[in-house]
Amino acid sequence: MAGGALLALALSCSPRAEEHASAGALPAKAPDPPSTTLSEARPSPAADGQDFAADARLAYQVVTCSSDEALPTGIDARTWKQHCDALVPLIESYRKRYLSVASKFLAPLRPKELPRTVVYPFGGGDLLTALTTYPEATEFTTLSLELSGDPRRLRSIRPDALADSLSLIRKTVLPLLTFADSTSENLQKGQRGEIPGQLAFFFVALAVHEQEVVSLRYFRIEPDGGLHYYTASEIADGDRQTAGSLGGGWTPPDFAPIFANAEIAFRPKGQGGPIRIHRHIGANLADAALKRDPKVLRHLEQKGRVAAMTKAASYLLWRSDFALVRQYLLDHMVFMFSDSTGIPPSFVKKAGFIQETYGVFDGSFLEANETYNDDFRRLWDSEPHRPLPFRYGYPDSSRHYHLLVTRRVSS
Repeated sequence: MAGGALLALALSCSPRAEEHASAGALPAKAPDPPSTTLSEARPSPAADGQDFAADARLAYQVVTCSSDEALPTGIDARTWKQHCDALVPLIESYRKRYLSVASKFLAPLRPKELPRTVVYPFGGGDLLTALTTYPEATEFTTLSLELSGDPRRLRSIRPDALADSLSLIRKTVLPLLTFADSTSENLQKGQRGEIPGQLAFFFVALAVHEQEVVSLRYFRIEPDGGLHYYTASEIADGDRQTAGSLGGGWTPPDFAPIFANAEIAFRPKGQGGPIRIHRHIGANLADAALKRDPKVLRHLEQKGRVAAMTKAASYLLWRSDFALVRQYLLDHMVFMFSDSTGIPPSFVKKAGFIQETYGVFDGSFLEANETYNDDFRRLWDSEPHRPLPFRYGYPDSSRHYHLLVTRRVSS
């Protein structure tokens, strides 16, 4: 599809429809996190885990067409060229039509003293918008039901499988490069096949933002919230299993669970410079799952103050069975960008935040709590109209673009 026709699709996307377990009562409120920002401690990759840098760089090259290196034996050049001829215009269109507009608009809305650590719940494969929203952050954490994936299969891929896999990548990444959203259906498709969909999405994000892969490691979260990076022997042992689904009705992956959580170290392409970190955590963020195993919350709490974001998140933060992740955000974030799937006004006001609105909100894109719908309509009506020239997450029920900024009053 030609790049000039891409944005015509922007109002016809399918919503993300997360499926999670429900839960019961809430635990006590967490203590206040440290007040210092995390920009003082630049993250660095763990040295003890097996590094899949070579596999990651190959996948980055093949998926994103962003390297001039010669293709290795086994990667069909004609198939790859056909892929690049289709994908590169999509990337260029995103840069021109979305990135240039959104970056300029969002920059003055970010506070000057903002934590360099970003937490993005229900983020799917969307490192792309995270980098657009917080371009100066040094550490990004995305969390969703989807697992990162096994990076090794590309080296032995058959020519017909390469063509099918690259075609699937283009189809599934198209919504991300046109609406800046990923549908649940596409994210699930990426859980199976020769090129892992989540990693492909991350690599496309890095290519759009002209970053290169430095390392790729996999980890588990310990009970205390710390990270353990898998060694080569642990990878070999864990590779004998197949991961299951983290949510009811979610398509299970066809790779080992040891490849669920990934850490990508990256930096500006060809320039060296400081290394930044993106970690993707495959996790069910419903209360029932977090109560059974709270280590994900323990890990997030250790980050101290954070900048946050969410969008196209099926209004899960409106729901009583996602109260724990909502409370984590209220306790630890100092600032948040979202669409209306962010945190409703009644919660943020009690926690010491204010909200300002952009665009128009007439009602939720998907059917959701009518009390919170009314609260959001009143919020938008009470604020001066501030035009929004691009889409950030869902449109509203009338297909209007809208954006919500939530900031801590004391920040």
